[in-house]
Amino acid sequence: MHSQFWTPVMLSIQTACAAGLIAMISGTLAGRAMAKSSFRGKVLLETLFLAPIVLPPTVVGFFLIVIFGRTSPIGQFIEAVFQQPIMFTWWAAVFASAVVAFPLMYQSAKSGFSGNYRALEESARDLGADERRVFWHITLPLAFPALLSGAILSFVRALGEFGATFMFAGNIPGRTQTLPLAIYMAMDAGNMELAWLWVLLTVSLSLAFLAVIQVLHTKWLG
Repeated sequence: MHSQFWTPVMLSIQTACAAGLIAMISGTLAGRAMAKSSFRGKVLLETLFLAPIVLPPTVVGFFLIVIFGRTSPIGQFIEAVFQQPIMFTWWAAVFASAVVAFPLMYQSAKSGFSGNYRALEESARDLGADERRVFWHITLPLAFPALLSGAILSFVRALGEFGATFMFAGNIPGRTQTLPLAIYMAMDAGNMELAWLWVLLTVSLSLAFLAVIQVLHTKWLG
């Protein structure tokens, strides 16, 4: 019972950490670029960035299979390089979770970097600061609350990912069976006691992280 309970828990935490890191880096870079630029097609690109929020997770999983499956050019390239397909691996679970978590990080980062502090940046440049110093000493500290909130939300979203993971990574105990999948299987098997334990743990973790976000917002914005 001990191993049966903790295996998907630890796997979920590892997957969410890796996916959250990927979403944090890519979302921050994309948010920074989009906040500071204007070009034709920007609306379309942003729509694609935010699509995983509104699309059913199974649709996201379907597209991942189409793009990275064994019959796709990208999937065949990955299999040739790493000697195995990405589907039904731990990395598939990470990638699926990162895709659905990315929009939350992107939106937070874009909001943070779009703050009304251009005058401060210009003042620093007038005083002789180069772009690197402006970013590290003015832009990043002011955007940090939004970035931190986005990172936490991305982690929580990755922790709760189900549909895309189920389709793209499968439900392999010890490899790709994260907490949402384990809960589903426990209910399907009629093991409600184990399902309840996992549900309570998931809810507790999610609410705890959301509470942290609220505290941070109160501290920085209240």
